[in-house]
Amino acid sequence: MKMKFKWFVLFLTAAALILPMMAATPVMADQLSDAIAAVPQGTGPGQIDPSAQAGIFGIPGAPSPGLLLCFCWAIWVGWIFSTIGAFGGVMAGVGHISIYGMGPYAKTFKDTSPALNKMLTDSIRVSNQWLVGLSALVSSITYGRQKRLVTALGAFMGAGALFATFLVVFTTAGKVRFSQYQGWFGLCVFLIFAFMVYEMSPRGQASKKAAKDAAKAFENTVKNKGSIKGQGVKTLNWSIAKTEISFFGQKFSFSPIWAFIGGFCISAMASFIGVGGGFLYVPFLTSIVGLPMFVVAGTSSVAVLIGMIFSIFNFMVLKGVMVYWPMIGLELVGVFVGSMIGPRTGKYIPEKALKWLFLVLAFYIGIRYTLKGFFGIAML
Repeated sequence: MKMKFKWFVLFLTAAALILPMMAATPVMADQLSDAIAAVPQGTGPGQIDPSAQAGIFGIPGAPSPGLLLCFCWAIWVGWIFSTIGAFGGVMAGVGHISIYGMGPYAKTFKDTSPALNKMLTDSIRVSNQWLVGLSALVSSITYGRQKRLVTALGAFMGAGALFATFLVVFTTAGKVRFSQYQGWFGLCVFLIFAFMVYEMSPRGQASKKAAKDAAKAFENTVKNKGSIKGQGVKTLNWSIAKTEISFFGQKFSFSPIWAFIGGFCISAMASFIGVGGGFLYVPFLTSIVGLPMFVVAGTSSVAVLIGMIFSIFNFMVLKGVMVYWPMIGLELVGVFVGSMIGPRTGKYIPEKALKWLFLVLAFYIGIRYTLKGFFGIAML
């Protein structure tokens, strides 16, 4: 199993490295250049002032986020995803949309250049996926070494994601306005917040005894500086109908078939809003499968990684979506740093604290972007 996992990771790494070279075609640049050339010149909203300083994609007057800001925010993106297995893509989206100002800028072209509006929106979606994809790769390797991921479960969810990303990319690329994207982005996150609130209620916790016992045993082992590998994830029985694993003395089971279906549904929604889907995989793995959070983060990373590689491929190679490499390249370095830190610090954070961190982020981001996207109401 260990060797199979290593070959699995090497294959995905090679695919991720090849993608940029395959995507860098002149056709994509021509599409963007034509869209920029069609924008009216001037200094008003939705216009381009040729005398203004060049920003992203070399567009005069476009946002030009500072290098230090991009690097520091990317560290946060990598840390939060690798710690709880979620919100990497969401936080990447917050950075690209609000912190860097790409969202409001794209929105100005709603009437003057709908084509550029949609291109920038698609670029934000794919940029988010690049960051969470690298974080998922680093996290998968680290959690695999710590015996804190269920490889088969993540792989089956990832297989479902392959079909979903192909479907979503070809039905939405170049067709989504920024305001629509922003609204659905927030609504999806807010619905997950509501679900997680229920899960933490006494009724929702009633069937979580095994997960709580495993989490408690894990926390005690870390507290006493014991070895976590010896009691880490082990596959007891495997079949296409039902697979059983153990983690810190507790048994858990899942259906690979339902994992495939869950991965398809989750990835379809995640690919649409341009995130990895960790904020959807985490509730699925904790509530439906019943795993403790200390296993969920790594398992979610595997599923997200598979989905991200093929989603990026579909968007960039098959649909011609571009990303701004000077910005993304620096962010990827920051994401790598954050993703190396996350698994090493997350094991010291109690499971309950990890869930509350998830809830707070889901509530704020969900309500903020839902109100802004659908109703134009801005909140801090």
